[in-house]
Amino acid sequence: MQAILWALGGTGFTFLMTAAGSAMVFFFRKSKSSSIQRIFLGFAAGVMIAASVWSLLIPAIEEAEASGIPGWIPAAGGLILGIGFIMLLDVLMPHLHIGSDEPEGISSSLKRTTLLILAVTLHNIPEGMAVGLSFALAAQNSANPAALSGAIALAIGMGIQNFPEGAAISLPLYQEGFSAKKAFVMGSLSGLVELVFGVLVVIIAGSIQPLMPWMLSFAAGTMLYVVVEELIPEAHLGEHSHSGTLGVMAGFLIMMVLDVALG
Repeated sequence: MQAILWALGGTGFTFLMTAAGSAMVFFFRKSKSSSIQRIFLGFAAGVMIAASVWSLLIPAIEEAEASGIPGWIPAAGGLILGIGFIMLLDVLMPHLHIGSDEPEGISSSLKRTTLLILAVTLHNIPEGMAVGLSFALAAQNSANPAALSGAIALAIGMGIQNFPEGAAISLPLYQEGFSAKKAFVMGSLSGLVELVFGVLVVIIAGSIQPLMPWMLSFAAGTMLYVVVEELIPEAHLGEHSHSGTLGVMAGFLIMMVLDVALG
C-alpha cells in the first residue's frame, strides 16, 4: 500500500506537469510553435535517456548483483523485452506522429487529432512504468533512504520533461484546428495514462519481487525505443536542428544531475 501511495504521488505530480505544459498553448501563436516544439521534444528525449541509465538500468544491475545474479543478464534481457513490447504497441495501436501525414498501426477510421493523442500515449506508458517501478523499488528497500531519494529524483525529472511533452501535444492539436482551450484539455488528459500504468506496475512488482531487475530494465527498453524511434526524429523534423539537439543535451544534463545529486 505504501508503494502504491508513493506511486500515486509521483505519477500525480507528472500528470500535473503535463497539464502545466499543455497550458503553453495559450502563449504561442501557431506560426511560432514549431521551433518551440523542437526544443520541447529534444528536452524530453534527453531526460528519458538519462533516466533510463541512472534510474532504471543501474538500479536493475545493482538489484540483480545483490541477489547473486550477473547484473548484465536481467539488464540486457529486460531491455530487449521492453523494446519488443513497445514495438508491438507501435504496430498494433493506430497513431499519428507529429509532422507525418500517414498514420501507423492497424487501419482505423479515427480522426487525425485522436491519432496524434494516441501517439503521445505511447510515450507516456513507459514513463508511468518507470516512475511506478522506482517507488516500488524504494518501498522494497525502505531501509535504504537513497532508494526513495532516487525515486523522487526520477519523478521530478519525468515531471520536468512532461512539461515540454504536454506542450508537444497541445501545440500540434492547436495547429490542427482545435481551440486553445480544447487543445489544453486534451493535452492534459494524455498524462493520465502515466498514473494508470504507474500504479499497475507497482501492484505487479509487489507480487513478483524477484523480477524487479527485469521490470526496471523492461521500462528502460520501452523508454529508449520511444526516444530513438519517435522523439529525436520529431525534434529535428526532417532537418538538422540546433534547437532540437541542444534540447536533448539540456534534458540529459538536468536528469543526470538530479539523479546523481538526489539518488
